[in-house]
Amino acid sequence: MSQIRSVIIGSGHYLPTEHIKNSHFKKSSFYNQDGTPFATSSSEIIQKFYDITGIKERRYMPEEMLSSDMAALAAEKAIADAGIDKESIDQIIVAHNFGDTQHGSTIPEMMPSLAAKVKNKLGLKNPTCVSYDIIFGCPGWVQAMIQADVYIKSGHAKTCLVIGTESLSRNVDPSDRDSMIFSDGAGAVVLSAIESEKEIGIIAHSALTHAAADLNYLTMGPTYGEQESKDLYIKMNGRKIYNYALIEVPKAIKSCLDKSKIDLKSVSQVLIHQANEKMDVAIGNRLYSLYGYEAMPKNKMPLILDRMGNNSVATVPILYDMIDKGHLPNHTFASNQLLVLASVGAGMSINTFTYRLP
Repeated sequence: MSQIRSVIIGSGHYLPTEHIKNSHFKKSSFYNQDGTPFATSSSEIIQKFYDITGIKERRYMPEEMLSSDMAALAAEKAIADAGIDKESIDQIIVAHNFGDTQHGSTIPEMMPSLAAKVKNKLGLKNPTCVSYDIIFGCPGWVQAMIQADVYIKSGHAKTCLVIGTESLSRNVDPSDRDSMIFSDGAGAVVLSAIESEKEIGIIAHSALTHAAADLNYLTMGPTYGEQESKDLYIKMNGRKIYNYALIEVPKAIKSCLDKSKIDLKSVSQVLIHQANEKMDVAIGNRLYSLYGYEAMPKNKMPLILDRMGNNSVATVPILYDMIDKGHLPNHTFASNQLLVLASVGAGMSINTFTYRLP
């Protein structure tokens, strides 16, 4: 029987042109949480950082740019790829965590919403196109896709522009070695209502928030360095996050697959939040172990964080678009392929959805 399906009909991404290699941090002075300097050299810290995360470089925005600018540029590409009239868009949903943060400041500008700014930058005039933001940690874009899917399948929207954008370089503490993880960028898709008898597009989704014992693994806090400042920066408990993700993310993905009535062996690729190479691979191996496999098969989980770093809500849509546009030689999309898209982050929250390519 024919049903309304939520299908991606176009995608795009934007990455700043400024490549920040690990060597950029050799002159940095890193401090412990208690304010004492690390005994090891910056070079040793950087090498250990690379060994753990797999990150070689990341992207930073130029001084004159804002998150909403990147979002609009990614959106323009997605709209062009979809080949639609922008005035036909019913909703613009923008996932982010720090709004538009000006260069030299850590204060987020949250009003007006980034989605409203994007609508303005796109020159979109239709007042019935509702524009709003989602703040959901790193899983924000996945949650925005879930939101759009619900609106589409309920009949309250036909076309949604779903964007993830982040300028984390402006909210990191330069004296904190974890600052090397974060990056800037934006990704966008056009999700549209397609009537089809075939089960295509978003099949099922699952979302969780563990805000009891796990709330403060990612939070905001003062600098570790010596300068006097009342600014707050991204702070993370890497070990706690790793253990949490390793236990909870595979279970969440399995729950979504069970809801979708899909066996893991049918999944072509797992598109996961690009945070830490070792963590992502460990999550993949743990997921496959739940189905009796010894390890995750090769090429099931595309990774781009070696050259991108962690650009939070933007990582999954950027990854999707890079594969769609043929930028990753070992990973391609084909009709009828089954994908799992998943993310984990501050809250602590996890979400995932299954997707069949049309």
